Formats: sequence, C-alpha cells, structure tokens
Amino acid sequence: MRAIDVDPPAVEQMGVEVTDDLDAALKDADAVNVLRMQFERDGLGAFPQQMEYFRGYGITKERLEKAKKNIIIMHPGPLNRGIEMTSDVADGLNSVILEQVTNGIAVRMAVLFLVSQAHDAKQPRQ
Repeated sequence: MRAIDVDPPAVEQMGVEVTDDLDAALKDADAVNVLRMQFERDGLGAFPQQMEYFRGYGITKERLEKAKKNIIIMHPGPLNRGIEMTSDVADGLNSVILEQVTNGIAVRMAVLFLVSQAHDAKQPRQ
C-alpha cells in the first residue's frame, strides 16, 4: 500500500507519535476512533482500493486481541462495515458507536439552535 504523508507540520511537538503501524498503535491505546473513509470523494485516487485499505487499516477482532481488553471503539458514523471495521467489532461490547452517533446528533442540534438564536438576538425588537 502506498503511503501518503498527511501529518500536520510539527505534530510531534504536540506530544503525538505518528505511525503507520496500526497494530503497534492499538497495543497500548485506550480508545480507537475510526473515521469514515469517503471513497466517493476521492477523484484523485489518493486512497487505496477498499479491500487493500481494509487489510492495512481495518479494525478486526483479530487485531483487537492484541489491544487492551477494555479498549473503546468509536466511529462517528455512518460506518462502512467490512472496510473500516468488521461488524463483530462495530457491534461488540467495547463499541460506543451508537452512543457517539446519538450524542453527535444532539450536539449538532444544540449548535444549530444556538447559532439561530444568536442571529435572532441581533435583530431589532419590535
């Protein structure tokens, strides 16, 4: 799989260790937040093919056997099952995906409400 350098400048100065070794990263992680791969937006071919991506970076039960037993599995949704992670991981005991998605909706609704109120507050009262 070809590597693409997407590290922000000076990321190591923020106390972050950058690695492309998923298994090593999972070994000591307390949580893993898997982001949705938006292959439909990849007009330049920057992402590998889906199954190649899954082999290199997909979260599987076998990969998690090397991780902490209580690792938290996160994903903002919607989930591409079989690409970002397997269904048994997504639906497993360590997954907080449904709670994360539910809370994300509530947070977005609250932000939209506050933004709309801020706009209304600027309008002169009649």
